[in-house]
Amino acid sequence: MNDSPAGVLRAGLVWSKTMEILTNSEMQAADQLTISAGTPGFTLMLAAGQLVAEAAQQLVPVGPILVIAGPGNNGGDGLVAAANLSAQGREVAVILMCERDALRGDAALAARGWKHPLLPFNPQAVGRPALIIDALFGAGLARVLEGEARDMIEAINVNGAPVLAVDLPSGISGTSAAVMGVAVRATATITFFRKKPGHLLMPGRSHCGRVHVGDIGIPASVLDQIRPQAFENSPTTWGAAFPVPRVDGHKYDRGHVVAVSGNVAATGAARLAARAALRAGAGLVTLASPGDALLVNASHLTAVMLRRIDNAAQFTELLSDRRYNACVIGPGVGTGEQTRQLVHAALGAARHVVLDADALTGFSDVPATLFEAITASGQAGVVLTPHEGEFARLFPDLAVGACAKSKLERVRLAAARSGAVVVLKGADSTVAAPDGRATIAANAPPWLASAGAGDVLAGIIAGLLAQGVSAFEAASIGVWMHGEAAAAAGPGLIAEDLSENLPAVHRRIHDGLNIAWRKAHQERVAGPFTVFAILARPYPGRFLRRLLPGQADREFAVTYPCGQIFDEFGHGVFTIGADQFGERSEQGGLGETIAVHTVMKRLGPGFAEIADRRLFLFMVAHGSAVNFETHGFANQFCEGDA
Repeated sequence: MNDSPAGVLRAGLVWSKTMEILTNSEMQAADQLTISAGTPGFTLMLAAGQLVAEAAQQLVPVGPILVIAGPGNNGGDGLVAAANLSAQGREVAVILMCERDALRGDAALAARGWKHPLLPFNPQAVGRPALIIDALFGAGLARVLEGEARDMIEAINVNGAPVLAVDLPSGISGTSAAVMGVAVRATATITFFRKKPGHLLMPGRSHCGRVHVGDIGIPASVLDQIRPQAFENSPTTWGAAFPVPRVDGHKYDRGHVVAVSGNVAATGAARLAARAALRAGAGLVTLASPGDALLVNASHLTAVMLRRIDNAAQFTELLSDRRYNACVIGPGVGTGEQTRQLVHAALGAARHVVLDADALTGFSDVPATLFEAITASGQAGVVLTPHEGEFARLFPDLAVGACAKSKLERVRLAAARSGAVVVLKGADSTVAAPDGRATIAANAPPWLASAGAGDVLAGIIAGLLAQGVSAFEAASIGVWMHGEAAAAAGPGLIAEDLSENLPAVHRRIHDGLNIAWRKAHQERVAGPFTVFAILARPYPGRFLRRLLPGQADREFAVTYPCGQIFDEFGHGVFTIGADQFGERSEQGGLGETIAVHTVMKRLGPGFAEIADRRLFLFMVAHGSAVNFETHGFANQFCEGDA
């Protein structure tokens, strides 16, 4: 299902332009199309060299600079940069890999602009510069480095000076991101027009440092002829597909996810996926649980519903209700025949399906059976989410070690073979559709590698599928949100933290796509208010800055309250969090403070009227309502309001 449900809008994209990724051959085509249209190649080289010089000045404003130039156009860019920097008064030296007379084409023209002597291509000539500009090979390298080139790169890496790489760190393949024997470890990289896979895939990305993309005069119109199919995974790529709840919608408009649970000893993974689906925006989520796990699951669930499902026949009966429009199968479910039957039931019912973990391993001995079932279902909304180990079980000939192709190429081949969208997880999670479209993510922090994190990702993708997002976009959005939630959680993350950080990610997307959620909230709560926050223990705390600037009445808050503001009907009207307030209380941090819900209500003639309405303070720590009058809070705040 590619159309939006009735209660979901698609975002109007205002974030930024889509950022395509170009292979080496595609980048060469962009160069040639520009040159054929009348821009000389040397003009492009002059622009590139100028950008390199500017980046060098910003990276290291003072001190001597060493440019190490190769025999091709990358070296030409470095020579132009050297001449520019020297003209600006910087102390610059150049090591050239070949004789000056051996240079050809635009690189030879660039060498004419360097009027100073050249240092020998010898590691001892590197010295102690303040900055090294690596202009040896760039993205086009297609051979393993040996001999003097290898020695020079090793000398760069042990030197200790910051390194600015031109196009790509020397030794990294632009198309595959592989290390060709040895590679420069750069502090920063300046590339031109568009990034290449080597900037985003591992291990290349780890060698690049900060990557800046510069404009050297190649028009974006050349992409109409190149028609690239790979993109950096960010809201600029999929923002128009992001689901936005309609003000007149309801929960059934936003889909209903079914997450399948394992037995009594393996229930946690499915619950992680189920909660993530709900946080991703699905209107409803049901956990399909075997009978022996019902009590365990029931004791942990609140907003997620529970349904007993003991076999594939019961699962098929459940899915006869068309409102269940997306399934996630695999987390903790086991790898036996019953799992395969559950997968066939979901595919046979033509539902959106996310297959993860055990649902993938369960077909490791018969992967063709799974792929045939996906094709026979006629369902375009199937997503497979393997890590490298699971990927190798389903696609052994495309596994690392068995296949020399890049991760991007391997995932594309897997998607085409399986008929599903494939997410190959990792630090550089790559998503590919059967038609060749692909995204590469670069926003996952290292602490995301934690038990259960993949279960959360599967749930996020299922929640997006339920809302009518197509499989490729749902997988790409899910991967990006997953990484952003991990970054928001910070070091020490466990899988449970990811879902709890998704609301902040939603808000960031809404802001970036210019979706006016803030304005809607402000309109709902406009008017004179008083805000009260109570701690479960009598910490003194500090009164902090106003939550709603410009309101006539005083507002009170105790240090580090977290949660939502509710009216007397329990409707959330404004969200507050630790980041909206000032310094921590001297009593301690969040671990010392019991998070609370606060109550906001329009003031009548006086505080007594509020007490008469018997408003409740919803406390997260206690999970119950506390009456203002009963607990004597009225007097405490009446004095402050007088």
